[in-house]
Amino acid sequence: MTARVKVPYEIKLLLVALACGTFAFSVLATVIGLQVFAITDSERDLGLVGLAQFVPILLLSPFTGTIADRFDRRHVFGAGLVITIIASLGMMAYAATDPTSVLPIFLLLAVNGVGRAVGTPASRALPIDLAPEGALERIIALRSLTFQVSLIVGPLVGAFANKASHVLPYALVVVAQMVAILVLAGITKPATAKLDSVAGPRQAIRDAVEGLRFIRRNQIIFGAISLDLFAVLFGGAVALLPAIVDKRLGIEDVDLGVGILRAATAAAAALAALVLSISPLKRKAGPTLFAMIAIFGLATIALGITRSFIVAALAVAVLSATDQVSVFIRASIVPLATPESMRGRVLAVENVFIGGSNELGAYESGETAAWWGLAPAVVIGGIGTLIVVGVGWFAFPALRAVDRFSEVKPVADTPVPDRPT
Repeated sequence: MTARVKVPYEIKLLLVALACGTFAFSVLATVIGLQVFAITDSERDLGLVGLAQFVPILLLSPFTGTIADRFDRRHVFGAGLVITIIASLGMMAYAATDPTSVLPIFLLLAVNGVGRAVGTPASRALPIDLAPEGALERIIALRSLTFQVSLIVGPLVGAFANKASHVLPYALVVVAQMVAILVLAGITKPATAKLDSVAGPRQAIRDAVEGLRFIRRNQIIFGAISLDLFAVLFGGAVALLPAIVDKRLGIEDVDLGVGILRAATAAAAALAALVLSISPLKRKAGPTLFAMIAIFGLATIALGITRSFIVAALAVAVLSATDQVSVFIRASIVPLATPESMRGRVLAVENVFIGGSNELGAYESGETAAWWGLAPAVVIGGIGTLIVVGVGWFAFPALRAVDRFSEVKPVADTPVPDRPT
């Protein structure tokens, strides 16, 4: 039996930094939803919370991925954290004014989206850069586990802090982000290949386009991130939890109800991540990915139909656990299939498909709820997810056929050459 590879100290430091960043993100996501809904009582505005963050991610990610490939990824990650701190301080100052308009919140969320666009490609590449041979799958699972533990703590802390003061949650967010920067400073520069083309605005565009071409040519990567984009786009019902708790489940304390449901999603995902960290998935990766997304769609439908808080909690737990398994599969496939010097660009585009699609899915859910009503919007989203699985099964046979993760590795981990100018 092969001995388990020890997790390096610097990976542990990185996991702490990522956990602090995730805690800050989850507190912010919970509190912003509560405060926006309290101001406007509008499901559409809950969707706009996601759109405000998605637009900068969509526009900037191809170029910030190039930055992550060209420069020290620790510094790029830190720069993204600094931008999010600036946005959080702005939201804290605005919350202290007893706001009646959501427009400044949306503008500050756009700044936060810029920070995420800058920092996320580097933060997602760093665990892979620092991982010793044979430990990547375990480190990805540990990263997912710390991510989910932060998501358990964050929503509950955010909900209770918001009840005490509308300013306190943002102070906690800023502190967590600053701790992440301090911990990041203790990590040495990883020895990975960097993009070495001549820097410049036109070259940055060429580099970004080359990353997009690589994704499009690699049907396994293209299939994995496309499948996730459309599944999350239709299954973004979690963004409507404040409205679901208030209007469908009849819970008087909306803050507490939302906090419990968000914590249930994180707890289920954490349990799935814990199981994967102990016994990572080794076989039938492709078929398992499709199966998990299909169950995700069914759980979304159940959430839209029920009026029981217990059933809703079970639905979001199943939804979250299956999503965690699919995230693990995709987070293993995509970096393994990507050369080192293209990792930032590929993960930046994936960030649009994954992280950005969460915000776009929230917007889609808010709009459909405004047009068709809350319950039909959630159910239609679940049905849309099932349709995506069916179409993807036939559209991406190479992804469907993946058995072991090692099968997707490129023949040689060398940079894809730039096209001649």
